[in-house]
Amino acid sequence: MTAGTPKPLLPIAGRPFLDILIEEIARQGVRRFLLLAAFEADRIARFAAALPDRLGRRITVEVATEPAPAGTGGALAHARDRLDPVFFLFNGDSWFDQPLASLRAALARTPRALGVLALRRLSGAGRYGTVEMEGASVTAFRPAGGPQPGPCLVNAGVYLFRREMVSRCPAAGALEHDTLPGLAADGLLAGVSSDAYFIDIGVPEDYARAQHEIEARRRKPALFLDRDGVINEDRGYVATRDRFAFMPGAPEAIRDANEAGCYVFVVTNQAGIGHGYYGAADFHRLMDVIQDELLAVGGHIDDVRFCPDHPEAALEPYRRQSDWRKPAPGMILDLLRHWPVDAANSLMIGDRLSDIEAAAAAGIRGVLFQTGRLDDVLRPFLAGRPARLAGSAGGQP
Repeated sequence: MTAGTPKPLLPIAGRPFLDILIEEIARQGVRRFLLLAAFEADRIARFAAALPDRLGRRITVEVATEPAPAGTGGALAHARDRLDPVFFLFNGDSWFDQPLASLRAALARTPRALGVLALRRLSGAGRYGTVEMEGASVTAFRPAGGPQPGPCLVNAGVYLFRREMVSRCPAAGALEHDTLPGLAADGLLAGVSSDAYFIDIGVPEDYARAQHEIEARRRKPALFLDRDGVINEDRGYVATRDRFAFMPGAPEAIRDANEAGCYVFVVTNQAGIGHGYYGAADFHRLMDVIQDELLAVGGHIDDVRFCPDHPEAALEPYRRQSDWRKPAPGMILDLLRHWPVDAANSLMIGDRLSDIEAAAAAGIRGVLFQTGRLDDVLRPFLAGRPARLAGSAGGQP
């Protein structure tokens, strides 16, 4: 199967695995991707060029092609000049459903560390090497195959690094063997562990399991939010940062929903675009600002739908009836088509009856929010949610 196809491009339920992985990463606020490629790099480049439109996301996807296969550490060294000062690194053939906010918080708590590893707790190591920790610090790596009875931690292939660590990467070599152990020995690595769902498609039986398991694991309830009057104060056609102010409890509510394992979606009428008060680019810029401010407190918005249309819009292209404009349910229905949402256990919060009517038309429960704190309104809904579901790794329970 991989004779002519890079493993991350193998299909999972009809989609390239890397499609799903990048979608999972992008929904948590990452907007720029750099794919480190060697084998079939031209095919990777074609995949990268088409991905933003296919996912319908405002992301950039670039490719760094090694002049010769250099291993996981060498690939990173080769891409040194294209990395951000702080960057995530992901294995392209595994998925760990650990919130990226936990790695951001861990790096902030450990200013001396050059990186944070996401670690999966297992009842036994199986085919994986193990990781040892003291407190919050990673202290050692043990190879697979040794005596490793009982509970252990394994490297899940998700990292957050400061760019300075790349100076420790060889021109050719493996990150896991040639770089990480030295960083751990010098006390420069932190770790965060969890029981979140993990799968590595690197062996045939787990690749087969991924065909039905991944989409089932991605199915979860969603919190749909109106924007103006719910996330931010409704000051009339808000399109710039200087006019934006969060509603009380809004960042906390979004973070709480993320941590409970819910999608968070924004569905907002934006007739100000149709009236010519601001443009779609202004809307997107402000949404990027909102996302960045949420990331700073550990929250994120997974996806956004907006409707610029209005029957009396000043600009002719937007002067129309639209099944996206609330109280019509089009924006919610589009999100339900795009994401594996558990609609029966989802919730819409809006500040107008049109929001509640749109939710009802889409088969979603609605709650009217006009006073108080948004996190207080959300709390009863989250109280009925089970904890984030644990998963399996390499056949281990």
